[in-house]
Amino acid sequence: MSVDLSVVVPAYNEERRLAPTLAAIRAYLEDGTDGGPAGSGDGTRWELIVVDDGSTDGTLDIAADAEAADPRVRLVHSPRNRGKGHALRLGVLASRGDRVLITDADLATPIEELECLDKALAEGHAAAIGSRARPGATIESHQHRLRELLGRTGNFLIRTVAVPGVRDTQCGFKLFDGDRAREAFAASRLRGWGIDVEILQYFRRSGWPVAEVPVRWAHQEGSKVRPVDYAKVLAELTSLKARTLRPRDLLVAALFLAMAVTLYSGRWAAPGARYLPDSLQDQNQWEWFFAVTADNVRHLHNPLFTDLQNHPDGVNLMANTVMLGLSVPFAPVTWLFGPAAALNAAMTLGLAATALAWYWLIRRRLVRHRGAAAAGAALAAFAPPMVSHAHAHPNFMVLFMIPLIIDRALRLCEGTRVVRDGVILGLFTTYQIFLGEEPLLLAAVGMLLFAAAYGLAHRDMARAALRPLARGLGVAVAVTVPLVALPLYWQFFGPQSYTSVLHGDNAGNSPLALLSFAERSLAGNEQTAAALSANPTEQNAFYGWPLAALAFAIVVRLWEWTVVKALAFTVLAAAFLSLGPKFRVPLTDIVLPGPWAPLSHLPLFESVIESRVAMVCAPALGMLVALALAGLFAAPRRMTAARYAGVAAVALALLPIVPAPLRAVEREQPPGFIADGTWKKYLGDGETLVPVPLPDPAGAEALHWQTTAGLGFRLPGGYFNGPWGPDRVGIYGASPRNTSDLLRDVRAAGRAPRITDAWRRAAREDLAYWNAGVLVLAPQEHDTELRVTVEELLDRPGKWVDGVWIWDLHKGS
Repeated sequence: MSVDLSVVVPAYNEERRLAPTLAAIRAYLEDGTDGGPAGSGDGTRWELIVVDDGSTDGTLDIAADAEAADPRVRLVHSPRNRGKGHALRLGVLASRGDRVLITDADLATPIEELECLDKALAEGHAAAIGSRARPGATIESHQHRLRELLGRTGNFLIRTVAVPGVRDTQCGFKLFDGDRAREAFAASRLRGWGIDVEILQYFRRSGWPVAEVPVRWAHQEGSKVRPVDYAKVLAELTSLKARTLRPRDLLVAALFLAMAVTLYSGRWAAPGARYLPDSLQDQNQWEWFFAVTADNVRHLHNPLFTDLQNHPDGVNLMANTVMLGLSVPFAPVTWLFGPAAALNAAMTLGLAATALAWYWLIRRRLVRHRGAAAAGAALAAFAPPMVSHAHAHPNFMVLFMIPLIIDRALRLCEGTRVVRDGVILGLFTTYQIFLGEEPLLLAAVGMLLFAAAYGLAHRDMARAALRPLARGLGVAVAVTVPLVALPLYWQFFGPQSYTSVLHGDNAGNSPLALLSFAERSLAGNEQTAAALSANPTEQNAFYGWPLAALAFAIVVRLWEWTVVKALAFTVLAAAFLSLGPKFRVPLTDIVLPGPWAPLSHLPLFESVIESRVAMVCAPALGMLVALALAGLFAAPRRMTAARYAGVAAVALALLPIVPAPLRAVEREQPPGFIADGTWKKYLGDGETLVPVPLPDPAGAEALHWQTTAGLGFRLPGGYFNGPWGPDRVGIYGASPRNTSDLLRDVRAAGRAPRITDAWRRAAREDLAYWNAGVLVLAPQEHDTELRVTVEELLDRPGKWVDGVWIWDLHKGS
């Protein structure tokens, strides 16, 4: 017998509501109020399918009685509860109707609303879904306000991630074309609440039109949907997305992860016992950042400030690069495995994720060939400047949000969903601010350079994109500002904030640095790289002359492409800006004004290390390489020799800058006085442990002591960015005091000065200011001179305790 309409009702423990629901549906269909053949009353044109999903109450008996009373009612039984998605799949696949309606057992949307959905299907849509969010919808009985808010938030996230444009994916009242519904449900995999989204995705991929129809809806007590189920839907959709990944894409991801692990292989053997010497003191600093963030999260302390360093003034964490967007999610890892392991994992996974994000962007926007996109992404993420920062600057190499921000900006230019894309761009930008503000600023500079060049070459397209772009950026700003207003206010005006950071008169690149090789590149030379950079963590150019020559050849060969012109301009402009406010012509004594000079005194730009602008070149060069390789791989067979020659040329240009694993050495472990907890006997409440000399950017091992001790004591001094002087200029480390300067000078010169009464008075003032409880001198270079100096300052000898000299200030201080 032909069936015009199949009604599928999934039920789990619905003994109180199922019988009235079935009665209402049967009465409606019998009365013919549907207005179509389904309600003709001849007993042959509709069917009602009840799917019992392993109920443990009387639901199965009620459904069985209904089936026995009316042959048009059919029971499908699952022996155990496996979720709404599984139940719907069983019911739809068992249906025979030309149309299939699915409705929840609580009948929150009255069956009479079928007429509205039927009209949409008659207009040519393949599906009509009930919506509580479309204009015209009527909510007769609301949920609890908190429940409704959580539901709306979850629904927003779901539709943003999975089915943009659909306002309400989770309303349980949907009408489908029968054959298409059975095809979609047969292909479905989810068992839970995410089945609704999975089916809508299938219809969208298949090009079948879906109408969202406003309906009446009323909250029913005893609903099985909980706010947490929206999180489960997101988890299901993530799992579904993972299953759809192509094996080749997974291979690319595995390759990037292997590259990142290899880069950090020297530290992975024992993260807590290995140190990257080329990180200088930055590894100590970043491990401390992860430790203090995890401690703040654990104890619900202010994540933007701490006085564990630089006591009693403290440290403005928002004004330092603590990367709350990374250190907070990694807090559980820090608790379980320590800050060294957490930092190593974050940098390894972050670098691999960055490469994967560039791969996704290049494939989406430039080339479809996976090999070409992977090569370009590898250059973007593992270029010499990124590897240099990989020693100790995760904020400059964990950049997976930058490709997503670029893509969202490009979507704004298309003008299709301006408000939605603007909201997402605002959320992405907010998160990137908590990953790193300076990389975001540099990315904005790169995007502006690219947009200017592309707009000049394609003026009509630029004019068409300008309005939606401006509108979308306005939406993004409106989303971002409220979310970051308080943290940014704290950063710029809160305790221990500062105006700008002093980096020296000229921190730009030498032109030679752009064509030379970095220390960790296969063709690199330590002496040459050191002469052209501030330190091993700031080798911000060093792309090598072979890659420069290759890029020039690619630009010449593909010059007719607008995107190539824009990328070439971006590379040249960024490289030129990175020369700084002045630069010396190589091999001469001629010094010329640099292009950075007009920007060097502007807000935000004044704190940028200008040589870092050359990092913008990395993704642009990667995209040029991807375009070239895609063209070579697509060349016809008659050009096989030329294709091989081109691929070989690319390989030869990239080979010299392939990174070697970062150098790691055995780490100096804290003395027993720290590691064994002996320090606890010498500190009272609120007192500080004063290392000799005090920790500063040149020697921050005391931060490692502090993390080893579980942040159990406070330190004066430290390694951070903070204010100095009445103008609050940013400096590295604490504001200098007489005693800290004295001890620093003794460490550097290796000579104990003659101590006067004025020095002793200054020491008493400083120790009182720091609320010092004990001074600790560990074995180190010039430790004899340091010990003599402290003994003269305090006018008493030190005591050797558990591997260190100490001066207990509770006794005779």
